[in-house]
Amino acid sequence: MNRQLHTQEDLHADRKYKDRLFRLVFSDKKDLLDLYNAVNGTDYDNPEELEVNTLENVLYLSMKNDLSFLIDAELNLYEHQSTYSPNLPVRYLLYVADVYSDYTKDMNLYGTKAVKLPTPRFVIFYNGQAEQPDRKELKLSELFSILDADPSLELKAVMLNINKGHNRKLMETCRTLQDYAEYTFRVREYAAEMPLDLAVEQAITECISEGILADFLRKNRAEAKKVSIYAVSYTHLRAH
Repeated sequence: MNRQLHTQEDLHADRKYKDRLFRLVFSDKKDLLDLYNAVNGTDYDNPEELEVNTLENVLYLSMKNDLSFLIDAELNLYEHQSTYSPNLPVRYLLYVADVYSDYTKDMNLYGTKAVKLPTPRFVIFYNGQAEQPDRKELKLSELFSILDADPSLELKAVMLNINKGHNRKLMETCRTLQDYAEYTFRVREYAAEMPLDLAVEQAITECISEGILADFLRKNRAEAKKVSIYAVSYTHLRAH
């Protein structure tokens, strides 16, 4: 592969590629539980307490929700973003409506007894190149045509900057997230100096030798290389 970017048509397909890198890295329940603990300051130690319920066939704006899971009556929806979008609260609203629809399909929503829903938590893991703070709150109400101090409908999502050098405490608590940040940093750094496929190959080889995402990259080398190339190509196209 040379330095020429994919066409818009090619990248339209790439965006729908089944598993992007972030989702692949945290597909293991133990790693996902470690991430949850790091984000929430908790100390759950049994990965089987975590129930993954990501909707596999739901797409909004050509982007799947990355990870959706239940733990201790809490519904967590995690999204990874390499480009900042203020519209994520809308996408979360549409997605969580489908999750709750599936969750309550056998409940009597027309009865006199209140149904109990898992409490939602919306987290965005941002590693784009545009400058963003360590932590930022995005609100659905900020997108309303008429701003209301007490909106009838609200959804709040927390965006965490996971680029190398940001959110140090979070990174130190979750080694896999720290390794992910280091790997993606190297891919970008090398891609500025050499063809993208060679940049990804070099980053993978170095990270394995240095114990950075080593087990994951050994087991999923071809897949990781493919989604890394897609991700960098698509982000570059969006930026231009």
